[in-house]
Amino acid sequence: MSTLSLRLPESLHKSAREIARKEKISINQLIALALAEKIAALGAEDYLKARAKRASKVKFAKAMSKVAKKEPPEYDR
Repeated sequence: MSTLSLRLPESLHKSAREIARKEKISINQLIALALAEKIAALGAEDYLKARAKRASKVKFAKAMSKVAKKEPPEYDR
């Protein structure tokens, strides 16, 4: 575990306290979870950008040509 000193605007600190209280977790845990979510989101964005660079319209069209050409069920429209 590492220790990090963090300066927050009072309004952000107040919001964090309120959310932590509602979630029944500590502010430290809330901040760690929020940071983990942000890191995961940025990692996913990087992954998707890398995958998009490898994309091929030809391969996409070939895959889509195998999809049955029928209307979706009513619940899926």
